[in-house]
Amino acid sequence: MDFQLAIIGGGPAGYTAAERAGEKGISVVLFEKSSLGGVCLNEGCIPTKTLLYSAKVFDTVRNASKYAVAAGQHEVNLPKVISRKAKVVRKLVLGIKSRLAERHVEIVTGEARIIDKNTVECNGEIYRCQSMILATGSETVVPPIPGTESVAYWTHRDALECKELPQSLVIVGGGVIGMEFASFFNSLGVQVTVVEMMDEILRGIDREIAEMLRADYAKRGVRFLLQAKVTGLQADESGNMTVSYESQEGEGAVSAQKMLLSVGRRPVTKGFGLEALGLELTERGRIKVDSHMETSVAGVYACGDLNGVSLLAHTAVREAEVAVRHIMGESDAMSYRAIPSVVYTNPEVASVGKDEETLRAEGVAYRAIKLPMAYSGRFVAENEGVNGVCKVLVDEEDRLLGLHMLGNLSSELIVLAGMMIEDGRRLSELKRYVFPHPTVGEIFKEL
Repeated sequence: MDFQLAIIGGGPAGYTAAERAGEKGISVVLFEKSSLGGVCLNEGCIPTKTLLYSAKVFDTVRNASKYAVAAGQHEVNLPKVISRKAKVVRKLVLGIKSRLAERHVEIVTGEARIIDKNTVECNGEIYRCQSMILATGSETVVPPIPGTESVAYWTHRDALECKELPQSLVIVGGGVIGMEFASFFNSLGVQVTVVEMMDEILRGIDREIAEMLRADYAKRGVRFLLQAKVTGLQADESGNMTVSYESQEGEGAVSAQKMLLSVGRRPVTKGFGLEALGLELTERGRIKVDSHMETSVAGVYACGDLNGVSLLAHTAVREAEVAVRHIMGESDAMSYRAIPSVVYTNPEVASVGKDEETLRAEGVAYRAIKLPMAYSGRFVAENEGVNGVCKVLVDEEDRLLGLHMLGNLSSELIVLAGMMIEDGRRLSELKRYVFPHPTVGEIFKEL
C-alpha cells in the first residue's frame, strides 16, 4: 500500500501531523500500537488534570466557609473520580478518531517497524511512503535504585488508577509530575512526603516561584526532603514502603503505605526499527533535527518527545505542524523561544521564556518586576487568603524575556506573555491593550 506520508506514533505529534496533512489532501497512514492520544491523553496530561480538577473542587467545598457558604458534609468518592477520568479520556479519544476519519487518515493498530526511509512493516503488511514522521513519544525513567526490582512501587499509571487512598505516600521526584500528584493526594487528605535529589523542586521553573509553591504546600502538611539521593527501597509483609536516602545531614529513611516513582521521562527509541535509518544524533544522544523538524535523512522527520528537545505535548503539536508544512513546501520554522510550562497544582504555576538563573548565566542584562496577584481585584475576590505573584523579566530595551506566575488562572494568562516574547514585543506595548474588568489578566497593566 502506498501513501504520501507515514506517521509512527499516535500521540499529540502524530495525530496532529495526520490531521494537518489530511486537511491538505495528503494520503496518510498512522501507526499506533496502543491507544490514539498517546501518553498525554491516555495516561498523562488529560487524566492527571481531570483528577486534579476533582481535588480542586474538593478544596473549594472544604474551604467554602471562607466565602460565607455553608457546604455541609463533604467527601470524595475516589472510584467515581477515577471513573469520570476514564470517561473524559474515552470521549477525547473518540474525538481524535472522528477527526482523523473525516480527513481520510488510514489508522493501523499494531507495532510498526521501519524497513527503510520509504518502507514500514506492520502486522505482516508493507506500507510505502514518500515522507515519514517519527513520533514515538517517551517512557517513564526507572533509575537503578536497589529494590526497584523487588518492591511494588507506583508509576504515574498506577497512581491514575488508584481507587483506594493510602494513608501515606512517598513521592520520589519533585518535578512537575511529582508535584501534581503531591497536590492531588494532599488535597484528599493523604500524608505526602516528596524526596527530591536537587536543592529545589520543579527544576526548570523560576526558582523563586518554585520556593513559594513549596512553602505553600509545606504549610498544608507536605514534607519535603531536598538534596536527598534515594539509595534503596524496601517493602514489609504488608506492602508498606521504606525509602532510604542520603542527604547533607547523612543517611535517613522515610516510610509510607505507598511510593510513587516520578523522576522523569526519556524518548522511546527502541522497538520500531529506528536503527535502520542511521540518523545523526546530537552530543546528548538525541535525534538531530533542523528547524523544520527534518532529520539527517531527507524526508524523515522526528517530532515530539522523540527528539528530546522539549517533552511537552504542546511543543509536539507545533513541531508536527512545522513538519507537515515543510513536507508541503510551505515556509515555516520551529521556535523554542516561548514554550510555556504549567504546573497544575492548586495554585497553578505558569512560566514562559527565560528565568533569572538562565539570564544571569548567559550574562544578559535584565530587570525584574514583581507584583502580588492581589493587584487584581478578581483574584482577591476569588482567592480568599491565597497569595500569588506575577514576575516579569525585561531587557534594557523593555522587551519581555520571561514571565513567571503563581496563582490560579496562570495557565490561561501565560499564553499572552508567550506571544509577546515570541514576537519580541515591549512591556509598554502590552500595557496598551484593553483588558476586560475585572479579570486576573489586568495585572499585566500594572507591571
